[in-house]
Amino acid sequence: MTDHLPGARNFSTRIPEGDNRERMVCGECGWVNYVNPKIVVGAVCRLDQKILLCRRAIEPRKGYWTIPAGFMEERESSSEGAAREAMEEANARLDMGPLLAVYNIPRISQVQLIYKATLVSPDVSAGDESLEVAFFDYDDIPWDELAFPSVTWALRQAREVWETDSFATFGNPPGETGRMTPG
Repeated sequence: MTDHLPGARNFSTRIPEGDNRERMVCGECGWVNYVNPKIVVGAVCRLDQKILLCRRAIEPRKGYWTIPAGFMEERESSSEGAAREAMEEANARLDMGPLLAVYNIPRISQVQLIYKATLVSPDVSAGDESLEVAFFDYDDIPWDELAFPSVTWALRQAREVWETDSFATFGNPPGETGRMTPG
């Protein structure tokens, strides 16, 4: 928070001029520390008719299944980030397809960008953040053991467009606001 100006430690919470929200503002130079939502990138990865899932080795939801996904890093595109996450979590090389969905999860300040992807090879293995990786037929997905609602959404929406790369990008399913309470 203080790397913008060496030695600056005089931060306070206030509404900066021209803004309408409280922010952390440096009292010495006026620099505003904007805290913005985190971007998660991932992919529904297929090899023929099988879907790659990873069993999480980390919290949250350790032991549950997910698609390869994680936080986007600085200086990478969203598709590069999704491919990197697949490599980190499943040692999987992907042929990236189109953007499948954009999910808004305001209760945890996340925007999730999920792609369609095809695996370049069946050679996958668990990375440091995965207990195991496995391929599933759609009907055999462990639906009750999926880590997050957005994983379910992505898998269901991907199935709707398995055979095409020409479709309107999906969003949160109807009624799924990503908030703690409906609305």
